[in-house]
Amino acid sequence: MEKNRTILATAAFLLLFFASCKTSSEDIPLKDNQVKFDTLTVEKRQHLNNDTANPYCDLKVHFVYPSASNEVSLQRLHQLFIRNTFGTAFDDLTPKEAIDKYTNNFVQNYESDARVFQRKLEDLENHPELVPQNLDTYHEQALQSTHFYTYLEALSSNVHFNKGNLLSFQVNRINKKGSSATYSAYHNYVINLETGELVTENDLFVGGYDVALQQLFASKLMQQNNVNNIYDLEELGYFGIEEIMPNRNFLIDEKGVTYIFNKGEYSAYLLDAQEIFIPFEDISVLLRGNTLVSKLAEQ
Repeated sequence: MEKNRTILATAAFLLLFFASCKTSSEDIPLKDNQVKFDTLTVEKRQHLNNDTANPYCDLKVHFVYPSASNEVSLQRLHQLFIRNTFGTAFDDLTPKEAIDKYTNNFVQNYESDARVFQRKLEDLENHPELVPQNLDTYHEQALQSTHFYTYLEALSSNVHFNKGNLLSFQVNRINKKGSSATYSAYHNYVINLETGELVTENDLFVGGYDVALQQLFASKLMQQNNVNNIYDLEELGYFGIEEIMPNRNFLIDEKGVTYIFNKGEYSAYLLDAQEIFIPFEDISVLLRGNTLVSKLAEQ
């Protein structure tokens, strides 16, 4: 009897020991990536002919970029941030060189557009028969104006998530020319720090994800707008929701995937960009197995 008690006590101790040693993925803290960041800013206003009485171009840039990395090479991270913020023409430049060149190009393009405007104005003055007839009030006033208009642009990048070998960042661009409508767009990117490549939807999901996400998008939009059907969404200014598809414009964090549909994609331009958050538990069956994202979803 005493021997049996000893065996049971030993077994109980071992069970408790192994139970205490077993750590679920939920108990493992999510580590920050070994990537640090710095910021460059520009606030540039340039009047035509350096005359403050003239129209001007106005540029504001807030560029967050990697300044140190123990993960993928810093040069590769610079390339991805610069390319997706300023464009491929700036790929091979340092962050400081890229922002300086972008600023100079912005001013030069404005001055070039102003010269083209002046030449067209002179052509119309010398050849009035070239003036289009039956113009609406807006275009008639534009033709009568002898002053070029102002350009405004705000460009910013920010880091959304930087853990588990995944780095999500967003670029926001806002610009306006004269009295035209303001254009605004968000572009999102996720970097796999193990490979140095951008994460694609094919990396993220199994086949057939597009149809499944289509249904989720519609459902989430109805929830966010407190309506019961797609017809009600259309009444609010949405369109094409039955055909809405993944647009490669997503962010990832420890909670799930966030898609952004910019103004005019599936909604009237007067509506704000649509942000649709999908928690991992809603798409667990769609996630491709044994990836950084599927492991993140298990945390």
